[in-house]
Amino acid sequence: MSILTVDQVAVGYANAMIIDGLSVKIPERKITTIIGPNGCGKSTLLKAIARILKTQKGTVLLEGRAIHQLSTKEIAKKMAILPQTAEAPPGLTIFELVSYGRYPHQRGFGTLKKEDLQHIHWAIDVTGLSELKDRPVEALSGGQRQRVWIAMALAQDTEILILDEPTTYLDLAHQLDILLLLKRLNEEEGKTIVMVLHDLNHASRFSDYMIAMKDGTIVTEGAPDEVMTCANLQAVFEIHATLMACPFSQNPICLSYQLNKEAECLLQTAEQS
Repeated sequence: MSILTVDQVAVGYANAMIIDGLSVKIPERKITTIIGPNGCGKSTLLKAIARILKTQKGTVLLEGRAIHQLSTKEIAKKMAILPQTAEAPPGLTIFELVSYGRYPHQRGFGTLKKEDLQHIHWAIDVTGLSELKDRPVEALSGGQRQRVWIAMALAQDTEILILDEPTTYLDLAHQLDILLLLKRLNEEEGKTIVMVLHDLNHASRFSDYMIAMKDGTIVTEGAPDEVMTCANLQAVFEIHATLMACPFSQNPICLSYQLNKEAECLLQTAEQS
């Protein structure tokens, strides 16, 4: 069953159309990852789904309702969004920024209730920020700031998490921490997660469903073993990949790769020798 439906959507910037006539369904209670080369429209699609960008035609449906007909607060109760780049107002502490995630659940300028505080402290704790919660966000490293924004999205306590490159700026250990956390949220709490990742191996390992894009269109979609094939990676990224099974998920991962031109040269050399 799909929780989000993108139906013949066209989105662009100024006079440049990025995606045109794109349709896709996001499965409910699954992790869906969008992959593709830089500039292919991945982030644009996420922004259209999250109503950050207005569609020029077509529609996005959230649980069967046109998203442009919903209020901002209605959407915020259903969907938390982590954009690719985010800036916090100067002077805010980690705790204060994460607490903004509770805004959709408050009335007027109400104070934080016990339930709000529980969600805030939980989000700070699971992202490994408890010891830093009183530190100003501007004093943090790039990786720490990224975890603060993820914590704010988690504190929002929505059914759907929309994440644009959530592992940006994070070292290997913290990348894995965040992805394992998202997997746990999906499996234990039934959260629907839609994200853009550049790391193909992370995308394959942690996804139930993958969408591969190129030049504003969907090249292929499906389970990781359907999308992560040599033919698909060649079509989408123009690489000649060597694949193997991930020892943790059994999904395909890219062991190594060559650019298509380099692979052709190696093949020609081998044939001549």
